[in-house]
Amino acid sequence: MLELRGVTKTFFANTPNEVRALRGVDLTIQQGSFVVVIGTNGSGKSTLLNAVAGTFLPDIGSIQLEGKEISRLPEHRRAKMIGRVFQDPFSGTAPAMTIAENLALASRRGRMRGLGWALNGRRKKELRDRVAAMGLNLENRMDNPIGTLSGGQRQSLTLLMAGLNRPSLLLLDEHTAALDPKSADQVIRLTQEMITRDKLTALMVTHSMQQAAFLGDRAIMMNQGQIIHDINGIEKQRLRPEDLLARFEDVRRANQLDESTAKMLRSQYV
Repeated sequence: MLELRGVTKTFFANTPNEVRALRGVDLTIQQGSFVVVIGTNGSGKSTLLNAVAGTFLPDIGSIQLEGKEISRLPEHRRAKMIGRVFQDPFSGTAPAMTIAENLALASRRGRMRGLGWALNGRRKKELRDRVAAMGLNLENRMDNPIGTLSGGQRQSLTLLMAGLNRPSLLLLDEHTAALDPKSADQVIRLTQEMITRDKLTALMVTHSMQQAAFLGDRAIMMNQGQIIHDINGIEKQRLRPEDLLARFEDVRRANQLDESTAKMLRSQYV
C-alpha cells in the first residue's frame, strides 16, 4: 500500500518564479490497485510521481510504502521497492549493452552487487523466456545491443525491466506519449498484462483521455498541485473519455474565473 499525507513541494520558494507544485496531497493506494493520474500541464501529476520515486524530497508530509516511511530516503534507496518507466523510450536502458545484459542489470536493481556471473546459463534462459512471453519476437535477439531496437520495442523491454522483480510499486510516467499509435497500443497491452498477471500496484500518469477512462480501477484528476477528482468503483467502470473532457472544461472555466477575480482584486489597489 502507498500512503501520502500532506505532501507539499514548492520550487523556487520566495522568488518571482515560485511554483507550488504539490499542495498538501493526501492519497492512499491499496495493494494491487492500478491508478491513473490525469491533469493539465503544470497540474502536479508528474511532480507527484517524482515525489514518490524520490527524485526530490518533499518540503512537508509523509510518504509510506508497505508501511515503511520513505519520505527522506534518496532515490537509489527506493529502487528495490519501486520500478519506473519514463516517457522517453531511451531512458532507463544502456544502449550499448545487449538485451540480456540490460535485463540482468535490472534483475539486480536495489540489491548488493556480487562478483558472480549475472548471466549464467540458467539465468539467461529465464530472461529469454520472459522476453518470449511478450510476443515481440525478440527472444532470438538477446545478444543484440538494445540501442538497435525501435522505440516501441525498447519501451516494451524497459517496462519488462521495471517489473522484473515484482516491485512494491510500479510508476509509469506518460510511458507511451513518445510512441507512434501502434507501438503505444502494444506497450499498453503489455502494461495491462503485466500488472494483472503479477498483481502489481501501479500509478500511471497520462495525457490520454482514452487511457484514463479505460485503464485501471481508479482515475485521479489533479489541478494546481491538488487532487480535485478521485473516480473509482462503479463510476470508474462507467467512465468515458467524454466525461473527463467535461471535467477538464469545468476546471478550465474555474481557473479563468479565479484569474478574473484576482485581476479584479488587484485593480482595486492600483
